[in-house]
Amino acid sequence: MDKLIFYVPTMNCASCVAKITKAMDAIVPSDSQSIETMVNLADKQVIVTGVDDADMVAKVLDRAGYPGKQVIDQQLAITQRQENEHKEYRKRLLQSIAALAVGIPMMLWGILGNEMMVNTSGQQLAWGAMGLITLLLMVFTGGHFYQGMYSALKAKSANMDTLIVLGTSTAWLYSMMVVLIPQWFPQETRHVYFEASVMILGLINLGHGMELRARGKTSEAVSKLIGLQPTSAVRVSDNGDETVDIKQINIGDRLRLKPGDRVALDGRVTEGDALINEAMLTGEPVPVNKNPGDSLSAGTVSENGSLIYQVIASHQETKLAKIIALVQQAQTSKLPIGRLTDQIAAYFVPAVVIIAIVASATWFFIGPAPQLSHALVVLTSVLIIACPCALGLATPMSIMVAVGRAAQIGVLLKNGEALQTASKVTTVILDKTGTITEGKPAVTDVVNLSADKCGEQLDDNKLLALFASAQQRSEHPLASAILAYASEKGLSLYEPEHFTNIKGQGISADIEGYAIVAGNEKLMTEKGIDGLDSVASLVNELAAKGKTPIYLALDGQLAAMVAVADPIKPDAKAAITAMLTQGLKVVLLSGDNKHTAKAVASQVGIIDVVAEVSPEQKQQLVLERKQAGEVVAMVGDGINDAPALAEANVGIAMGSGTEIAIESADITLLSERVMTLADTFILSKAAMVNIKQNLFGAFIYNTLGIPIAAGVLFPVTGWLLSPVVAGAAMALSSLTVVTNANRLRRVKLSDSQATLTK
Repeated sequence: MDKLIFYVPTMNCASCVAKITKAMDAIVPSDSQSIETMVNLADKQVIVTGVDDADMVAKVLDRAGYPGKQVIDQQLAITQRQENEHKEYRKRLLQSIAALAVGIPMMLWGILGNEMMVNTSGQQLAWGAMGLITLLLMVFTGGHFYQGMYSALKAKSANMDTLIVLGTSTAWLYSMMVVLIPQWFPQETRHVYFEASVMILGLINLGHGMELRARGKTSEAVSKLIGLQPTSAVRVSDNGDETVDIKQINIGDRLRLKPGDRVALDGRVTEGDALINEAMLTGEPVPVNKNPGDSLSAGTVSENGSLIYQVIASHQETKLAKIIALVQQAQTSKLPIGRLTDQIAAYFVPAVVIIAIVASATWFFIGPAPQLSHALVVLTSVLIIACPCALGLATPMSIMVAVGRAAQIGVLLKNGEALQTASKVTTVILDKTGTITEGKPAVTDVVNLSADKCGEQLDDNKLLALFASAQQRSEHPLASAILAYASEKGLSLYEPEHFTNIKGQGISADIEGYAIVAGNEKLMTEKGIDGLDSVASLVNELAAKGKTPIYLALDGQLAAMVAVADPIKPDAKAAITAMLTQGLKVVLLSGDNKHTAKAVASQVGIIDVVAEVSPEQKQQLVLERKQAGEVVAMVGDGINDAPALAEANVGIAMGSGTEIAIESADITLLSERVMTLADTFILSKAAMVNIKQNLFGAFIYNTLGIPIAAGVLFPVTGWLLSPVVAGAAMALSSLTVVTNANRLRRVKLSDSQATLTK
C-alpha cells in the first residue's frame, strides 16, 4: 500500500490530532482500498496509508488549518526537523526573554503596591504608552499563536492557539479600553492587565522552548538508527574502486568494506573476512566474524579486516530501513488507554470557550465588586489554563520514548498495543530450541572406549577423525555438529568408502581399513555391536543432562561415544530468574523428548514443562492458558511456531532478526540473549506506569485547573487565580509530561543492556 508522510509543524495539542484525523477520515478512496491515518503529535507527523495523491492530502491538511510538508527522505527530514526545532527553540527563548523583560517589572510594580488603575490623565498617558509597547511585544512574541488561530478559523475549528489568543487579547483589549475611555467603567474596575498579556505569552513560549528541547531527546533512537545508514559506499568495478552515492547502487553491485566503515546496504560476503559490530542493530556487544557466504546488515561496522560483499537489497528494502519504518509505525500507533483522550479532545476547545463565557458572565452578573474586573480575570484564566497540550502529549510521548528505548536494545515493537499487552502478561511460554538453547547442536563430550572394546588403543584425535570422516556425507544436524567439532580441532579427515546412510539410525562406511558403524543405540543393536551394556549407566547420565549419545563401532566393537547437545544460552538462567522475580509464570514448551526438555528446564529454573508436542498442540496449549484467564506471551522463532504465536495475546519472535519474523510477530527480539526478553517486560510495565502518570497528571490538571480558574475557591479563600499563574501552569504541565516521558530512557534494565545504552 502507498504511504505518504507529512510534517505538520503547527500541530500542538490533542484537539489538533482530532481535527486532522477527522479531516483525513473524510477522504473518499478512489478504489476499494481503505485509507488509514496515523497522527504522531510527539513527532508532528501525519502518516496516510492507501493514498498516492500527495497534493490532495496536502490540500486536506491545509483546509483543516494545519498545512504540512511532505517527507520524501526520512534521514533528510529528521535532520531538517532537528535544525528547525533548534531554530524554533532559540526563537521561543528570545520571545520569552523579551516578554518577561517587560512583564515582570510591570507585575512587580503592582505587587509592591504601586498604582495599576487609570484615574488621572497622567495615568492614561503612562499606561497608554505601556499598552502600545505591550501590543508590539504581543505581535513579536505571540504572532505564531495568532497565525495558528487564523488557520483554525479558516477551517471553521478551534485549537490551543485559539484559547491563548482569546485570553491574552481579551486582557489587552479590556486594559486599552480602560486607558482610552475610563469614564465608561466604574472607578473600582479601572484596572489594567497589560502585564498579564505579555507574561502569559512569555511563560507559554518559555514552556514551549523547554518542551522542544526535551522533545529532541524522545526521538533520539530513530535519529540514531537513521544516522547508521551511510550516504555513500565504495563500489568495486572494472575500472577499480569508486565512491558513489548510495542511491546509485544497484542490487548485485560489489562493495568494498574497510576497517571502521559502516556496511552501506544489506549484502553477502564474497571475499575476505572481518569482525562486524552489530550492537546498534541487535544489542549484541560481541562482534561477529563474517566470512564468504555470510550476510551483512546495513549500518553495522567493520572493526577490523577488509572484505567485499554483494548487495542483496536496495536502500529502501534493507533490514535497517524496515526496522526504522517499524519503530516509526509503532511510535505513531494508538493505545486503547489513550483513546479516551482523542474522544475528549474533539470537543474540548469549544467546551472550554463555553465554560469561560458562562463563568465570566456569572461573575459579571452575580459576583462581588468589581464585577467587570473579576469577570475578565476569570475569562482569561479559564481560557489559558484549559489548553489541552499536556493531555494530547501524555500517551504519544511515552510511546515514542519507550519504543525508541526498545529499539536501542534490539527490541522491535510492531505497534503500541503490543507494548500495552506485554505489560499485562502473566504467563510466558518459551519454545526450547532457539529460545532457551542456541538452536545449533554441539559436541559436549567425547568418550574413548577403544582400548577396552576393540582391543586397539587409538588416541582421541584419531577416533574423532574417523568419527567425523564417517559423517561427511550425512545431512543430519548431529553429523554437522561432529564435523564442526573436528574442524575446531584442526583434524584432517579421510574419504569414506562404501558409504551407506541408514535413515533414522546412522551410517556405515569403510575408512582407513576399518569397518565403521556410527549412529544410535538401535543401529548398534541391529548390527550386533558388542559392549553396549557396559556403557548403559553413562548413557543414562548423559540423557539426564539433555545430551544425545552417538556411538562409533570399529570392526564390530564399540570404540567411542560422542555426546551432542543443544547448548543452553549463557544468560538463560539469569533471564528466567528475572522473569520469575517479576511475578511471571514461565512454561517451557518443546517438541523434543521429555528427558531432554526436563533436563534443560531444570538447568534454567523452569518447573512447568510440556514436551513432545506438535505445532498444533503448542497452539492448543496457548489457547488453554488463555481460557484459564492468563495473558499469554508466546516466544518462538517466528516461523515454526507461527500457530502458537498467532494464538497468543502477544507473539514474540526470539533472536531470528529475519524479515519474516519482523513482519509477523507483535514483538521481535533481534538479540539472541534471553535477558532481552526479560527487559521487554520490564520496559513495557514501566511505559504503562509512565503513561498512566502522564494521563492522571493531565486529567487532574485540566479537571481541577478549570474550576479553580473559574473561581470556585473564591467564596472560601477570597482568592482568584491570576491569568499569569494560569499561563505558567499551562506551560509547566506540558513540560512535565515530556520530562516524565523521558524518564523511560533511564529505566533500569539488566546490567548487560545498561552498558549499551549509556
